[in-house]
Amino acid sequence: MRGIDALRTAEAIGQPYSLTFTYFNVGLLHLRQGDFGGAIALLERGLAVSPTFSWSWVGQYLGEGYLLTGRVADALPLLERAVEQAASMNLMWGQSRRLGSLAEAYQAMGERDKAVEHAARALELACRQSARGDEAWILRLQGDLAAQSEPAAVQDAERSYDAALARAVELGMRPLVAHCHLGLGKLYRRTSKRHEAREHLTIATTMYRAMDMRFWLEQADAESKELEH
Repeated sequence: MRGIDALRTAEAIGQPYSLTFTYFNVGLLHLRQGDFGGAIALLERGLAVSPTFSWSWVGQYLGEGYLLTGRVADALPLLERAVEQAASMNLMWGQSRRLGSLAEAYQAMGERDKAVEHAARALELACRQSARGDEAWILRLQGDLAAQSEPAAVQDAERSYDAALARAVELGMRPLVAHCHLGLGKLYRRTSKRHEAREHLTIATTMYRAMDMRFWLEQADAESKELEH
């Protein structure tokens, strides 16, 4: 309700900064909950009215929305532009997260070397800036990249997921905690560690359900069902 009220107020005022800020924040909330259709609609509207200085922020999360809905060809140029524009304006806060999102796009495009390179750059920048939340998020991304390699780099994936999980717990980042458990559950299921897989998937499922994150809840449920085969 508050999001709807904020949107109505911002649209009544019609000021570009207020509109961008509201579309961005309400869209980000939808994105985090897994309502990608709602998120993309709001972020696209936000991008259309965004002043130059905020374009890279809105473009980044719209790119993430496209990635999560399989629109990789739309996501990649948007994320590349977001990274380049932020760098050209010296808007480096949040750049580590943008680099991480771009790494995910490269992975989705099958460009693994670029994905690994950009994830490493993202982590280095997050550490240099003491952006501990971004660091945790990128460590989870590196866990995903290691788990998705052929063959899976199990020890590297475990190390990255465990480091991300510890940091996420410390910072109270509950969605990221659930994502780490899901990543570990997937990894262990595919490496025949059924007990460990079940333990992590149960935690992920419980957390996603409590946070009403249905998209990821479905993923965790599907992984759990695979364990029964």
